[in-house]
Amino acid sequence: MFGRHHHHHRGRWDGQGDEHHGRHPFGFHGGHPGRGRGGRMGGRFFDHGDLRFVVLKLIAEKPSHGYELIKAIETAAGGAYSPSPGVVYPTLTLLEELGYVTASDAGGGKKLYTITAEGEAFLASNDAPIRSLFERMAEAASASAAFSPQILRARENLKTALRLKLHGGQLSAEQIAAIAKALDDAASVIEAI
Repeated sequence: MFGRHHHHHRGRWDGQGDEHHGRHPFGFHGGHPGRGRGGRMGGRFFDHGDLRFVVLKLIAEKPSHGYELIKAIETAAGGAYSPSPGVVYPTLTLLEELGYVTASDAGGGKKLYTITAEGEAFLASNDAPIRSLFERMAEAASASAAFSPQILRARENLKTALRLKLHGGQLSAEQIAAIAKALDDAASVIEAI
């Protein structure tokens, strides 16, 4: 049953993945768009079809919306890999058609996905490869500087300072120019490291 559905959706997955990133049928890539930096394994993290395992496992742990799953996968990989909506949502549709998840209307055009008994059985029958996938993501996360405690703290500090300053009241042209210069200077320093 799965193989028939898998081939039926393959063209749609490839097409949408290529449309978003042009690098990988599932939209996974090394680094982030525009950085021109390949990741491990030549920028290919998941083999074709692996994404359904990851998505289903995450739903089993916590019923989720599509956006939450995208962020959960990115977090699990330490920011080293990020799937595009154009591949996550077709995967969710496939899992729903297979009977592995159910989708309920959560309002605001959002769907909340919950695993079914059939989905639990599918996970159990693929326990070893799924564990391997999450171990690989954990390895990527541990090697990713993007999620290091120091970087996270500094990023949050900058966001808080900007939010307080920009929403704290009217700023003069000189203050705006000074803030922009501070941000530009920080970017230049980081690029030169």
